[in-house]
Amino acid sequence: MKKCILALDQGTSSSRAIVYDEEFHILSTAQKEFTQIYKNNGWVEHDPNEIWESQLSVAKAAIKMAGEIEIVGIGITNQRETTIVWDKNTGEPVYHAIVWMCRRTSDYCSELIENGYADMIKEKTGLIIDPYFSATKIHWILENVPGAKERAEKGELYFGTVDSWLLYKLTEGKVHATDYTNAARTMLFNIFDGKYDDDLLKLFDVPESMLPKVYPSNAYFGETTIFGGNIPISGIAGDQHASLFGNHCFHKGMAKNTYGTGCFTLIQTGTEPKESKNGLLTTIAYNLSGETYYALEGSVFNAGSTVQWLRDELQIIESSAQSEEFAKKVPDTGDVYLVPAFSGLGAPYWDMYARGIMIGMTRSTNKYHITRAVLESIAYQTADVLSAMEQDCGEKITTLRADGGASRNAFLMQFQSDILGCEVVRAENPECTSLGAAYLAAMGCGLIKELPAEMTGDANRFVPKMAEDDKNTRLAKWHKAIEKCKAWAD
Repeated sequence: MKKCILALDQGTSSSRAIVYDEEFHILSTAQKEFTQIYKNNGWVEHDPNEIWESQLSVAKAAIKMAGEIEIVGIGITNQRETTIVWDKNTGEPVYHAIVWMCRRTSDYCSELIENGYADMIKEKTGLIIDPYFSATKIHWILENVPGAKERAEKGELYFGTVDSWLLYKLTEGKVHATDYTNAARTMLFNIFDGKYDDDLLKLFDVPESMLPKVYPSNAYFGETTIFGGNIPISGIAGDQHASLFGNHCFHKGMAKNTYGTGCFTLIQTGTEPKESKNGLLTTIAYNLSGETYYALEGSVFNAGSTVQWLRDELQIIESSAQSEEFAKKVPDTGDVYLVPAFSGLGAPYWDMYARGIMIGMTRSTNKYHITRAVLESIAYQTADVLSAMEQDCGEKITTLRADGGASRNAFLMQFQSDILGCEVVRAENPECTSLGAAYLAAMGCGLIKELPAEMTGDANRFVPKMAEDDKNTRLAKWHKAIEKCKAWAD
């Protein structure tokens, strides 16, 4: 009977489960979308129970499809920063999950900045004050859900990012834990000391009893009996960290970009943290058996979600895949630029009050120009992040590894290479996030003893073809459009 790893990939818009064999080939996969809840302008929520139910159903489906196998370990990877607070005894959430992209705490973040906490928070966490991270979301729940603050102070409530929630449910309430990568995104964890910070807990008024224990990314977290037998949960990492691992970025200076709902670019910087002076985050890349590796990260909030907007709200395309076909119908955007700051601007600008803008339209602008502008906006945002990384690291990035659903779009990958002026290598397996979780779980349960070798085959390489003058002109106009959308909602 084949020994296999079950990877649970809980994302922003869907839950997936993938079964990998011992050679890390995919045997089966199942996916299910779940409801996005928009109560107010800029608010984004999920139902935690729907997250769990969707994840459980796809896990069972993937196992069934894989046939006669033995699951020897489970890896979890998850949308980061998304905040869930629940009753530790009953498992009932006190409120919906507040999603990473939710902007409801913008004013509170502004207050923190005005009161001079920005430097202290960055020095401890490597993060920039923004609604993106978990701490302000926990604070909002405790202040706005009737009775929540009192219950938290009595030790009745747990907080967790989605990995902790799934772990709690898989172990039927026995385990409340997380890994270093997810803890690093809460804005409550000192990434240099490797523990929750008393000053930050006091600042955000969060009782320490709410917080999950923190373990290495390839640790033994507990067991589940839900799928039959006692199966160890032996690997956890936030989605972007798992993707870095799945992209084989095991060495200092290696960079990847995941093209998902947002775009998330990480460069591994070794066992010593590197401070960014150009609007990037210093974060934990992963922790292996107690040794911490660091990364610089640039987060773009809207990438694939912009293509979904094109499909669902504007109804210009019928499917995300059709965007490539439409973009190729015109030689350029007709000088149209779209900045998809639907939930503010992330790295390297960090403007929580920026809003989306489309500029340069004329009477001849059509749906093909707009579609092309949407795809190009993803590449431009990534280029801004890569430029900041090169400034922080003091050297040119010659290769960017690419994964995620939108990396299947060949037009986008070629334009990305053109606008970066560097090689883009698309992963053979676009599911590098689940692959990274599978690697960690396999290490944690002893299925493998060392870091896996990179798979061989057609790596899908894209090399720059655009003239330098053309690239610089396009980037200059993009930056002009960026300036137009800043602070719109302030």
